[in-house]
Amino acid sequence: MTDSIMSKAATMEIPINSNGDTGTLPEDDSLEQDLQQVMVSGPNLNETSIVSGGYGGTAEGIIPTSSIKGPAVRYNAEFNKRIPVTGLGSNMHHSSSSSSMTAEEATRGVAVEKLETMKKWGLNTYKCTKQMISERFGRGSRTVDLELEAQIEVLRDTKRKYENVLRLARALTNHFYNMVQTQHALGDTFADLSQKSPELRDEFGYNAETQKLLCKNGETLLGAINFFVSSINTLVNKTMEDTLMTIKMYESARLEFDAYRSDLEELSLGPRDAVAMARIEAAQQQYQVQKDKYERLRSDVIIKLKFLEENKVKVMHKQLLLFHNAISAYFAGNQQQLEQTLKQFNIKLRPPGADKPSWLEEQ
Repeated sequence: MTDSIMSKAATMEIPINSNGDTGTLPEDDSLEQDLQQVMVSGPNLNETSIVSGGYGGTAEGIIPTSSIKGPAVRYNAEFNKRIPVTGLGSNMHHSSSSSSMTAEEATRGVAVEKLETMKKWGLNTYKCTKQMISERFGRGSRTVDLELEAQIEVLRDTKRKYENVLRLARALTNHFYNMVQTQHALGDTFADLSQKSPELRDEFGYNAETQKLLCKNGETLLGAINFFVSSINTLVNKTMEDTLMTIKMYESARLEFDAYRSDLEELSLGPRDAVAMARIEAAQQQYQVQKDKYERLRSDVIIKLKFLEENKVKVMHKQLLLFHNAISAYFAGNQQQLEQTLKQFNIKLRPPGADKPSWLEEQ
């Protein structure tokens, strides 16, 4: 009986007035009687106290319920909570709910956008992979520009050969630098011996002067070779590499173009109902987008290849002439011609010790 009554009470809202008396529930007389029996058998609400401490706490903080004056509350027997029914609490709860809903909608929008992006990326990757496999096994057709592909292959071969020239020129620079340093040390040693060996003063002096002169000319030649290496490095690793990056983008666009073209051809061979026509129209739009991208990059590659060839001829003509004149003048022992070669190509040598930072820069 008591369990039945408590279960009913747990599902109802009991309004309580300011003095703690219960109201009437005209909807159910039997329930009213049951509730009155519970209220009689249990403690009187007017005599009940609310303890603000833990269980078994002191008497401090005890507030008699009869002295509580305030708005009506709803008593939830299941969770043992007092829930205010006033308009202020309702507005705060509504504002908090609106803010949480706005944040949730924004998060959901971002998630949906990311999902759509991943979906498009996955579909594009699938089509391109399918096209690549088909081309590799000879089952799919690909768009071929024979003239442009021949130029691209020539560029790649030229880049490999120029990289070899750059590697050898750097090796020559390193070896020649070591030789110049050895000549410099040898000249200092000869000069020291000339001071300490009176009987061989002239002989050591001649050799010291010769090594110092060779060292000076060697430093001049190193300046010319370093300028040659720097120019070749810029041509190979910047100018040619930039063109090759555009070519990679062009080849990727070509693959996407052929993938969407093959997809459109497959759909065109299928049925022509309403759903199929909608898919064909969407595929036609995607095909046009990829075609425009492919043609734009193809035009960019053609222009860059043309400018690259002109720039390569201009740069290499100057650098090969510099390299030839500097090497010839050095090994011919013509110091004047060697210095004139550097002036002709506006090459300025660093003074001795220029590589070292000043005392102010070291601070």
